[in-house]
Amino acid sequence: MTQPNRINRRRLLLALGLSLNLSCSLPAFAAPEKPDLKLGFIKLTDMAPLAVALERGYFEDEGLYVQLEAQANWKVLLDRVIDGQLDGAHMLAGQALAASIGIGTQAAMQTALVMDLNGNACTVSNAVWQQIAATVARNSDGKPQYPVSAEALQTALAAKTKQGEKLQFGMVFPVSSHNYELRYWLAAGGVHPGFYAPEHGDNSGQRQAEVLLSVTPPPQMPATMEAGTIDGYCVGEPWNQQAVLRDLGVPLVTNYDIHTNLAEKVFGVSQSWAERYPETHFHLVKALIRAGHWLDADNNANRAAAAKLISQPYYVGADEKVIANSMSGVFAYARDDIRATPDFNVFFRYHATYPYYSDAVWYLSQMRRWGQISEAKPDSWYQDIAKQVFQPALYQRAAKALIAEGKLSAADFPDFATETGYRPLDATRFIDGKPFDATAPNAYLKQFAIGLKDYTFANGKKMRGAQQ
Repeated sequence: MTQPNRINRRRLLLALGLSLNLSCSLPAFAAPEKPDLKLGFIKLTDMAPLAVALERGYFEDEGLYVQLEAQANWKVLLDRVIDGQLDGAHMLAGQALAASIGIGTQAAMQTALVMDLNGNACTVSNAVWQQIAATVARNSDGKPQYPVSAEALQTALAAKTKQGEKLQFGMVFPVSSHNYELRYWLAAGGVHPGFYAPEHGDNSGQRQAEVLLSVTPPPQMPATMEAGTIDGYCVGEPWNQQAVLRDLGVPLVTNYDIHTNLAEKVFGVSQSWAERYPETHFHLVKALIRAGHWLDADNNANRAAAAKLISQPYYVGADEKVIANSMSGVFAYARDDIRATPDFNVFFRYHATYPYYSDAVWYLSQMRRWGQISEAKPDSWYQDIAKQVFQPALYQRAAKALIAEGKLSAADFPDFATETGYRPLDATRFIDGKPFDATAPNAYLKQFAIGLKDYTFANGKKMRGAQQ
């Protein structure tokens, strides 16, 4: 479903024969090569920057006439970006990377803007919660202590084993953050989430799995869990909060607990599109930076308005109150257990919109850890792919233009004179305490008890190693 047709102010003025000085909004920059655009999104809270950029006129300020269109699932969205039906889209960070290296689909992709950080959670059904609740630590108020370690699932795992079955969890896409976060959380609690083995024609991701993970489209997750098809899921909002509102399940952990402040969704385009329309891409990034800034401005003061905006059926189409939970800096673990989570959704602060190479390397490391990348790679390979897909130079150009126009200030952005593209080592914390150094992904992977063990490289040659 697309948003309703809107009369564009610029086009209305032109139709009336009135003069229009585009230099007011486009000072000293080339006009977009392609002003009429169709952009895709999935019905999730973090599509908000697209809706905000449209509704607040940021696209229009850049000479862009944008139509937003909801997509059925992530595969359809990616395919339509690749074949040109969509000019760009709200996209999984891992999706742009995976396509570029040929996981699932082979197509060179790029992103010059991260749409948000965090924003996901893992929820279990009421049946699973009843099995594990007695083992979950309690705080001084007698309420569950969150986050809950995946180790708590052992009771439910044992019950399934007696029935000759395994727990089934949904995640949104094989190369989504949700898949890697769910796997990370499970493995950190000693529960094996399974391996992919594409070299053997096995892309199920369930080899050696103690819990079976499978793809479920985000809007369908609550109903799928209610039907008993899955026992839990990892998804973005508002679908965890909807499970709470409908008394279907209990969130155990947010992805902010699993890892802090890594790229979640990006604005993705094909490399061929970026090369054909560089000025259009530049103006899109400018508009989306402004949208992210508005969403986080004044300590989230605009979030209530944003929740109302995206609750409309042609955007997310969920209850405004449900959306507002996470968007306003709180998160409901139960109807009577609502806790402050100011960084559950981050759209601009912590330089959220900047496309850090280090975030790309982390996603690639998880693809290797779980076998989607079937062969060991030297550290330099990870850096090279990150720099092919993530494009901070275009972001910096857009940011500098916004500063020159007085729309944002230099203090809103990283110091571009010293920025390397790699977050500081202490910027991202993980639930298991493992440090992540993006310059040494092979050493990083060797820290884990569960996961593929990579080889050691010297002078670009594979020297030794083992796999679990």
